[in-house]
Amino acid sequence: MAEKTGRSDPTRTLALLWRAKEPPARGPKPGLSVDRIVASAIALADETGVGALSMRKVAERLGVGTMSLYTYVPGKDELLNLMVDTVLAEGDRPEGFAGTWREGLELHARADRSVALRHPWLVSLSTPGLMLMGPAETARSEFAMRAVSGIGLTEREMVDVVNLVDGYVRGVAQITADINTVDRESDVDYEEWWEKATPMLERFIQQSRYPTLYAVWNSGAFEVAPGEGFEFGLQRLLDGVERLVDERARG
Repeated sequence: MAEKTGRSDPTRTLALLWRAKEPPARGPKPGLSVDRIVASAIALADETGVGALSMRKVAERLGVGTMSLYTYVPGKDELLNLMVDTVLAEGDRPEGFAGTWREGLELHARADRSVALRHPWLVSLSTPGLMLMGPAETARSEFAMRAVSGIGLTEREMVDVVNLVDGYVRGVAQITADINTVDRESDVDYEEWWEKATPMLERFIQQSRYPTLYAVWNSGAFEVAPGEGFEFGLQRLLDGVERLVDERARG
């Protein structure tokens, strides 16, 4: 079963996310902390994938016994929530940003995509509605909501517009992450795989039966890197939002 956040006790997890209470460092490894444990788990997930992550492996990486981690992080579910919020803080969203609503959403989308590309496991963990809001997610949401405030949208529409952008970013990032994961876990990379498949495919994509697809295929339009069309899709999505904003402005 795929790893997901949202299974842990919400009260306990929120206290951890906001560092409402952190146990004092003690014992033979006084440098152990929530932050160190989370940083180690993130590095491990980046290297091997989140499916291979366990409290035992994190402890081994830190050079401590597994049970010593539970003083700081009650379990893997809480750890996953902490990992998500920690990497979300990497998104570049200037506090004093003063651009237009469109520039704000562009920055928001690119920041999320950048983080997702650095941490391919992020999208699969950060399921909307299951992810508890820690400091980074709260700041991220504040930035996005501020970008679309005061432009004639209702509060419900503000949420829907931000969710629309987030959903688009998640979809594109997931495709790229899946391809990169297969590259990492198999002996054949993405480009090599398609080089092997193409000759056989071209036998079946016949002009007489699939004339439109045949023409597009032979134009080379499919020869793009994963995620290369991200900006095109983002701009078309924002064009639609802009139309709504303009309609509201006209009354």
